[in-house]
Amino acid sequence: MKRQKALEILHKYIDNENMRKHCLASEVVMATTAKHFGEDEEIWGLTGLLHDIDVEVTNANPLIHGTKSAELISDLHLPQDALDAILMHNEMAAPRARQTKIEHALAACETITGLIMATAMVYPDKKLSSVKTKSIVKRMKEKNFAASVKRENILECEKIGISINQFAEMSLKAMILIDKSLGL
Repeated sequence: MKRQKALEILHKYIDNENMRKHCLASEVVMATTAKHFGEDEEIWGLTGLLHDIDVEVTNANPLIHGTKSAELISDLHLPQDALDAILMHNEMAAPRARQTKIEHALAACETITGLIMATAMVYPDKKLSSVKTKSIVKRMKEKNFAASVKRENILECEKIGISINQFAEMSLKAMILIDKSLGL
C-alpha cells in the first residue's frame, strides 16, 4: 500500500519521465542492497524511489535539493533514518556528512544507476541484459564517460562493506529485473 501511495506522490511531483525511471532504478537497487544486509526492503526501496521527489520543486538547485522532500512525503510516515538518507543524498544541501548505512547506501545506489544506464546506452542494442559487470567497473575508471556521475558517491558502497565489483553486479542484476520499466 505504501508503494502505491509513493508512486502517486512521485507522479504528482516529478513530470520528467527520465527522472521517474531514475527513481525506479534507485528503488530496485536500494531494495536489493537492503536484502543483502537483512534490512527492510520496502523502506529502503521507498527511500530510493522518493529520494529525488523535490528535484522539480527546487528546480534541481543543489543548494536546497533534498531539503523539501520530507514535507512532500509526510503522508507516508517513513522512519526518520529514511528521511535523513533522502536529505543526505545531496551532499551540497546536507547539514552534515553521511554517517549511517542507509545514507551511504542511497548515495551509492542512486548514483550507480546513472553509470549503469549510460553504459547500456553505448551498447548497440541499448539493453541492460547486454551489460557486463566488468564493463561497469571499467567505466568507473573512465572519468570522461558519464562525467556527471560522481564516482566517489558510488564508492561509498565500500564504506558499508560491499566491494565495487560486488556492488556493480548486484545493482546491474537488480536493474535488469525492471528493464522494461526503464526502457532498457
